[in-house]
Amino acid sequence: MSSEPSGWAIVRRPVNLIAEAGPVSRTGSLLGRPVEVAFTPVGYEWLASTGERLVADSAGRSWRELGSPELSSTETSLRFERAGRSTVTLTVHYAAEYRFAGSAWRGIPGTLAIEAGSQQFLVGSFDTVLTDGDCRANPSGPGC
Repeated sequence: MSSEPSGWAIVRRPVNLIAEAGPVSRTGSLLGRPVEVAFTPVGYEWLASTGERLVADSAGRSWRELGSPELSSTETSLRFERAGRSTVTLTVHYAAEYRFAGSAWRGIPGTLAIEAGSQQFLVGSFDTVLTDGDCRANPSGPGC
């Protein structure tokens, strides 16, 4: 799990979360015959210790990969509502399928939720002191 910015956030501004999970497969034998099981991520859930929660179908991508400016909202953005410290835990939901002795793949109903790491955040308030021009003339300008 990673984030942008990494390890810190501004109250009510988006933090871009990125899961680092992919397909996993395992092979073995059952009754002396080969068996394969494949797990594919189908959902991602980030839960903050302060109560914020994000559920997404995507693992997320960096702002650069998305062509988005920093601190912009993404499909995997989380916003903290108050200053303080928070731990965000990622849970990845996997769909599973199997095949036995070279047969066709068969899906297994439901999903498997696996905790996939956590990250600490320091969340702070932020007051802009730089402006672009006269805030009385343009009160909605940057920094006003």
